[in-house]
Amino acid sequence: MDGLNGYRRLVEQSPLPISGSETFNSAATFRQWIDARAFDIVQPDAAVMGGIGECVETLRAAEAAGIEGICHAFAAAPCQAANIHAAFAAGSRVIEWAMPHNPLRTELLIEPWKINGGKLQRPELPGLGIALTEEVMRKYADIPGSANPGNFRNLERARAPAGRIMQTSSSDVIGLYLKTARRGAGVPRRSLMKELQTDVLIVGGGVGGCAAALAVAESGYRAILTEECDFLGGQLTSQAVPPDEHGWIERFGCTASYRRFREGVRDYYRRHYPLTEDARNNPRLNPGNGWVSPLCHEPRVALAILNSMLAPYLSNGQITLLTEHRAVKADVSGDEVRAVTLRDLRSGDERTVTAAYFLDATELGDLLPLTGTEYVTGAESQAETGEPNAPGQAQPRNVQAFSMCFAMEHREGEDHTVEKPANYKFWRDYLPQLQPAWPGPLLSWTITHPRTMEPFHYHFDPHRESSKAFAGLWTYRRLIDRANFAPGFYASDLTLMNVPMLDYLLGDITDASETERAKHVRQARELSLSFFHWLQTEAPRPDGGAGWKGLRLRGDVTGTTDGLAKMPYIRESRRIRAEFTIREQHVAEAARPGQTYAENFPDSVGIGYYRIDLHPSTGQNGGGDNYIDVGSLPFQIPLGALIPARMENLLPACKNIGTTHITNGCYRLHPVEWSIGEAAGRLVAFCLETKTLPRSVRASASAQADFQRKLVKSGVELCWPDSLILAEGDPHIHAQ
Repeated sequence: MDGLNGYRRLVEQSPLPISGSETFNSAATFRQWIDARAFDIVQPDAAVMGGIGECVETLRAAEAAGIEGICHAFAAAPCQAANIHAAFAAGSRVIEWAMPHNPLRTELLIEPWKINGGKLQRPELPGLGIALTEEVMRKYADIPGSANPGNFRNLERARAPAGRIMQTSSSDVIGLYLKTARRGAGVPRRSLMKELQTDVLIVGGGVGGCAAALAVAESGYRAILTEECDFLGGQLTSQAVPPDEHGWIERFGCTASYRRFREGVRDYYRRHYPLTEDARNNPRLNPGNGWVSPLCHEPRVALAILNSMLAPYLSNGQITLLTEHRAVKADVSGDEVRAVTLRDLRSGDERTVTAAYFLDATELGDLLPLTGTEYVTGAESQAETGEPNAPGQAQPRNVQAFSMCFAMEHREGEDHTVEKPANYKFWRDYLPQLQPAWPGPLLSWTITHPRTMEPFHYHFDPHRESSKAFAGLWTYRRLIDRANFAPGFYASDLTLMNVPMLDYLLGDITDASETERAKHVRQARELSLSFFHWLQTEAPRPDGGAGWKGLRLRGDVTGTTDGLAKMPYIRESRRIRAEFTIREQHVAEAARPGQTYAENFPDSVGIGYYRIDLHPSTGQNGGGDNYIDVGSLPFQIPLGALIPARMENLLPACKNIGTTHITNGCYRLHPVEWSIGEAAGRLVAFCLETKTLPRSVRASASAQADFQRKLVKSGVELCWPDSLILAEGDPHIHAQ
């Protein structure tokens, strides 16, 4: 077969499982083939690929993709021992076992391998458990093609080191896959397990989903975490948007696990990137020095940290990760979900998961309609909520715009102009139909100022803007400031475009059919590419010219071929009809004159702070709303907003809690979504432990207090400190 694509076709057509390839020498190479589904079985060999660590990484990547990983272990004892240790460390189910006799597999062992009923027992000796003696070297020095003095000199480097065996999985045995010298000894194609069972199924692996999975696992329970994309992390990764945070974030105002994530990002840059001495020693390192947030970073780094936080629980089996899976149906009995069926988006295979609890951490609240859970979309009426900024009539299709973001750099003097999109003229001339009116074409430096509603002119000038707040769009969400790194390491800064010009207003995808949703996402991608082409060719420059031909899309940063983010940046989701709904009156500054804090919620399960920030919306039948930007006060997350009005074992874990169209605008940001996911995960763990239901926890003062004590012990802040100075909560205070 010709390379990866040939193997992929073979896997699709062969009635037998296709395995490979013990000759690959790195986990990175294996990952390409795993991502392409080019093997049914991956067979890494620790002796070929540089050690046990690379082998374990490959096995875990295969497991995450639902592919069997079986270590290749056909050579002498050092190779066999290294692969056995890798298999146990990765929690493998099966390992290859060579049947032909080889004295260098048996006579180098300090103790024989223990096999009982086809199961290999976990080794307990220090190191690899082998010893190369002078007697063995003399005895086998002249075996043709097997060993020679040069081989033994290499083997001598593999003498068993002093110390303990590396940490293994919780399993004490591994099954054997017997490898004989015969060719063509096939086994039936491995079929995916059609039915899975767990304590908690978390559908959606974004910010809230990852936080929920960590909370469940840290509490000692099992979770299956699914994600539609091949990236975990949602807003932080597949949507490519660095965190929007409040001004106190470096001191307080988030959970301990979110703080570990933030510090993990900084430590990753310190360990792996050539930072300047000043940047390395800065305890509040901001890799991009973007003025939107005190921590602007690349999507790939957020992904690495999330994977590392989940890694221990993936290794011990508490978390099972299913990427590129979508929930397609649910089995519901009365007020309880019994099971959810997932479809593998690569193969089309389906599997059904039964669980005690189900968490909806999808970006659009996709489990809600599947399970018949009551929910709301768009804008509620003022008669229903009493909110000052709600419309007179309910507008269920009036939803905040989503955006297809992109990363780019600028190479002065080079020409990276992209092909003009097919509908470029439409988007260049497109005038949003909004109330109050938008000041002109969408592709322009002039927008509506969110707070004053007056025309506002953006500044944009690559590599010539300061990092001060509102200096310009180049530094706004900059991911990499080349000044933070060794001179010459970066030819350009890297910056992210998540700006009003990318807001897609031609349709709502929240409750759309799959076909309609795909159409709108496709058109939104074209809008973003049109904006990028406009930047390169027509955008007015401060020097009087037009366009920057040196702008270059960085699809390698976002993980795509077209340079845009993998997934739409979603601002608004379906929302449960909850036991308690958070309204504008509870959190808006104008509704609580003279107050420092939002409404006090005795059932608080977390805190957050951001302005009520609603981007322009799609409208009910065409014309949407311009910005709705309302000052808010530091708020709490009430437990009642996480509990559906009727369903007993399904909870929201993302932007789908009991908010309104208005209050969603301040509960949708990264650290708040994390807090929601963590609270949901810890709540179901508490319910499993105490054998009660979420609704009952809130209904009982003692149970609620017990749960809140658990939250505090785990590092969740339930209330804001006394004597807050509101000005210090400004999200851009770090850039003043």
